[in-house]
Amino acid sequence: MTQNPADPETNVLVVEDELVLRMRAVDIVEDAGFTPIQAVNADQAISILETRSDISVLFTDIQMPGSMDGLRLAHAVHDRWPSIKIILVSGRIMPPIADRPVDSWFFGKPLETAKIVTELQNMVGAGALEILQTPTRLSGPTDHDSLVAENDNLRLLLEQAAVDAQALLAQAGIDAKEREAARHLQTLIHGELHHRIKNTFATVSAIASQSLRNAASLEHAKHAVEGRLTALGRAHDLLMQGSWANARLAETVQRAIEPYSSERFLITGPDISINSGAVIALAMTFNELCTNATKFGALSVPTGLIELAWAVTETGRFTLLWSEKAGAKVEQPTRRSFGTRMIESLGQQLNGAVRLAYEPTGFVYTLDVPLQSLAAAN
Repeated sequence: MTQNPADPETNVLVVEDELVLRMRAVDIVEDAGFTPIQAVNADQAISILETRSDISVLFTDIQMPGSMDGLRLAHAVHDRWPSIKIILVSGRIMPPIADRPVDSWFFGKPLETAKIVTELQNMVGAGALEILQTPTRLSGPTDHDSLVAENDNLRLLLEQAAVDAQALLAQAGIDAKEREAARHLQTLIHGELHHRIKNTFATVSAIASQSLRNAASLEHAKHAVEGRLTALGRAHDLLMQGSWANARLAETVQRAIEPYSSERFLITGPDISINSGAVIALAMTFNELCTNATKFGALSVPTGLIELAWAVTETGRFTLLWSEKAGAKVEQPTRRSFGTRMIESLGQQLNGAVRLAYEPTGFVYTLDVPLQSLAAAN
């Protein structure tokens, strides 16, 4: 039986550990006319599938932390729920067709919205996809020839860099065994760098597309994109200082409020080390909170103040309270913007809960999550 893509019972389980990229995938699913169900990791996805029988498609990233990555999750889902179609995405690897479950499709990051929307509708509306064995050639000889030339130039540069590196190692008196170890390390570094660059491109693409999606004007969209990319850049600066593993919460907060009137913030809370995913998610969330306060809340008037306090409870919970005082009168928005969705999604990202309150005294944001969700590993 062919399903109508607009059927509200056609649900797609979106599994992505990075906040902005998951929101981007959710938008794509909604553009296809389907209902997204969100999960942050494979364990959460399996729990959802075990409690409901109305999931038609699994849409999962391959690189995910936790008990299993996206590829293993896809095989587990295919084995237990063979009727579910599967979409795999990655900015790092393209698994061979033989390594993927049947009734599955792969897309590289950044995601191509129109193409994925079409394939989603085909999967649900017309059954299994026809898997293409070869990449599609770009139309137009000029574009193709240009890409081939650029690829050849890049290959030659990489080959020359490898020759230069070998020469330097030989001059330094490093023997063949050590050179092989150095070559292996260089390969690992290149692979990790490639993954991070592709993931950053995907995040930037997601920020741009979602900022433009419901923007009131081009000028509004421009400022929104600039602010969000700046916040992302500051988070990356912090992570680079910690070898991309962790950063301090206090510094994450200070970097986020730096462009604003920092003397109007009353900040209290113990400094803790937080993991890379939490650094980016919190930095983006604080940017949205500051932006909203500047436009509509406490920072929109000279007398406004913001109290930002966090604590770690005896039960292992992390609680954060953003409370605006003496600012402009706030009202609950009539539509959920990208910024509102982002700050609401932080709770799910960190396996906890978020509450937004539009009080007479000012806007209040509350975050309550397990400490282990954001604390850096020892």
